[in-house]
Amino acid sequence: MLDDDRAGFYGDVLRRLLDEGALRRDMSVVVSCGGESDRDVLAGLGFENVTITNLDTSGDDARYAPFAWERHDAEQLDLKDDAFDLGLVSAGLHHCHSPHRALLELYRVSRVAMVGFEARDSLLMRAAVRFGLSDDYEVSAVAHQGLRAGGVGNSPTPNFVYRWTEREVEKTVASFAPEARPNIRYFHQLELPQSLLELDQSSLRGRVARVAGPALEALVKVAPKQANLLAFAVFKPRLPDDLQPWMEIVDGEPRPDAEVIGQRYKIGD
Repeated sequence: MLDDDRAGFYGDVLRRLLDEGALRRDMSVVVSCGGESDRDVLAGLGFENVTITNLDTSGDDARYAPFAWERHDAEQLDLKDDAFDLGLVSAGLHHCHSPHRALLELYRVSRVAMVGFEARDSLLMRAAVRFGLSDDYEVSAVAHQGLRAGGVGNSPTPNFVYRWTEREVEKTVASFAPEARPNIRYFHQLELPQSLLELDQSSLRGRVARVAGPALEALVKVAPKQANLLAFAVFKPRLPDDLQPWMEIVDGEPRPDAEVIGQRYKIGD
């Protein structure tokens, strides 16, 4: 799921990773919680082998052309491990019952890397919620879908907007794959929602957003982690190079290194 407010950040981060050689346009790509905006961004960047997935039951997959579409639950992808080179999700994890599980499912089926785009948790964002400039529950998305969908698990129930920090991403990945050191890159951006800026001039929220905008931009330049958007590129470990120092490869599988561990701990019988 991706709205116009985030499309620029989405494209900018992927373009940067492409320019650096961290990603390639010939990669096979799977998108969780995907939509037409994902199609537009990826097509614009020159990706060709893309499969967009979501829980939509309309059956009208032609709108994702020239890319393929498959129905998948982001929290339980019916795909094999390492099925695609690259996994992407933008503004979709917070629509899941377990955002962490959805992140790890995409990580599992990605061979090279997964890249996620979500809201960032911060003191500034909490203040915005406190003063009514942002919401903890995404009632607006359900309203936009005629109270029929758009909430948690694409149901009519408005989802809690789970906002991430860098440490939460790292802990989630480390818990899933403790045998290797996490390799994660982070990107930040401040984007005031156009929907808020376009509110009627008499709206208090609209006036506050316009007045506060320049000050927030100045703040984020010196404190990037106060930005409201966070992207994280999680790269799969390269074995054996990225193994934890107390692990080794035995018969092609990570195993505890008895010699290294024995230098510090007594190994039981």
